[in-house]
Amino acid sequence: MTKKQVTELSKTIFNKVSDYYGYSKYHKSLPYLMIEDSPYSDADDPDCFGEYDKDENELIIYWKNTDSAETLSKTIIHEYQHYLQSKSWFTRYYNMGYGYNTHPYEISATNEETNWFIFLN
Repeated sequence: MTKKQVTELSKTIFNKVSDYYGYSKYHKSLPYLMIEDSPYSDADDPDCFGEYDKDENELIIYWKNTDSAETLSKTIIHEYQHYLQSKSWFTRYYNMGYGYNTHPYEISATNEETNWFIFLN
């Protein structure tokens, strides 16, 4: 997908996702949607499609790694779940010894990805 395609479709999906899931009780506003080239300015990570920055309240999409509308929808849903979740518990779970694949918030966000098709109509 081109940057323009990812940008346009991201806005559409993001609006539908935010309407569907609503506002976070941990933030005063919806996250700012950012479209960036890659996860790190000096390296490409093809397995990273996006992330949520709780400190800046930004949902970031890495357009170069986005190969389909399905991937984009799943990424926005997943990262939006992190916007809805408690920052302190997110950190606390990691401090308790959970890893990425066992972290309750990651599991919850991944489970929500099954709704990806709802936001493409």
